[in-house]
Amino acid sequence: MSSKATNTSPVNPQIDDAGHLRHFLTIEGLSKTQLMKLLDAASVFIGANSERRREQANLLIGHTVVNLFFEDSTRTRTTFEIAAKRLGAAVINLNPSRMSTRKGETVLDTVRTLEAMDTDIFVVRDSASGTAHLIARHVPPHVHIINAGDGRHAHPTQAMLDMYTIRERKGEISNLTFAIVGDILHSRVARSQIAALKILGAREVRVIAPATLLPTEVERLGVKAFTDIDEGLKDVDVVMMLRLQLERMEGQLIPSTQEYFRCYGLNQARLDRAAPDAVVMHPGPMNRGLEIASDVADSERSLILSQVTNGIAVRMAIMAQLVGAQGLQEIGAT
Repeated sequence: MSSKATNTSPVNPQIDDAGHLRHFLTIEGLSKTQLMKLLDAASVFIGANSERRREQANLLIGHTVVNLFFEDSTRTRTTFEIAAKRLGAAVINLNPSRMSTRKGETVLDTVRTLEAMDTDIFVVRDSASGTAHLIARHVPPHVHIINAGDGRHAHPTQAMLDMYTIRERKGEISNLTFAIVGDILHSRVARSQIAALKILGAREVRVIAPATLLPTEVERLGVKAFTDIDEGLKDVDVVMMLRLQLERMEGQLIPSTQEYFRCYGLNQARLDRAAPDAVVMHPGPMNRGLEIASDVADSERSLILSQVTNGIAVRMAIMAQLVGAQGLQEIGAT
């Protein structure tokens, strides 16, 4: 492996010299056209019949995908594994407790070893920000990196599956007002959601949280910040709840979990302040009775399970586009 990557744009390391997506690290720096192309590609994989499934299973034959998860995950890792296998790729899931990094090996040396085994795609998740970007700077042009979540920084595939789910249910994103509710301060999901919504031209994006869980730079994100949930939810079209990340908190940022639910938990009365046809989302794992009431989470207005289902298709689309899978457009046209 060379000491630095080649064939990338000096402006955006995610894009190669020909303008094609090479890595998927963050939503920032991508265009509306590029995001829409991914959403359109994902629709190819939704509800495929048996014949189309057989065609899709050939798209990544001969490719190897390594799930390099330094931070535990169930939902994200599993959907990436399913997505890769449905495309015909060989998949390796690495257990973080058994990785050689626990023995002192650097992340880059681990990647070099795996790359020598003809790995084409690394799906990287880490509790520290920037790990996927670091690896992307040190791999050769034929290797692709997908950020499956890094620290507080970004979770771009989650944002894209959220955008797909919204478009599937509500149509054009540009017509909608969004409220992102909860632990904005620690949420990489919120940052990627905001970036995607802004690029796709959402009418308005609001963030709702206690003052202690709002980042100081929140206004620079181009959103409206609220500390009163009842005010912030008024007439919104989409309510995007967030997990309360107690494991990332330092100090007493909330009085108690019971008080948090009383002041910021989504119940039916609060949802009634939104638009009559408003929908509810949550990236999971969700804490019932802390962030969201069970009757809301399980209601017809909840898109939470659709997010999981759509996550497989969106991640299939991203991997297929990264490797320039031949036949993707033809499958979509059948």
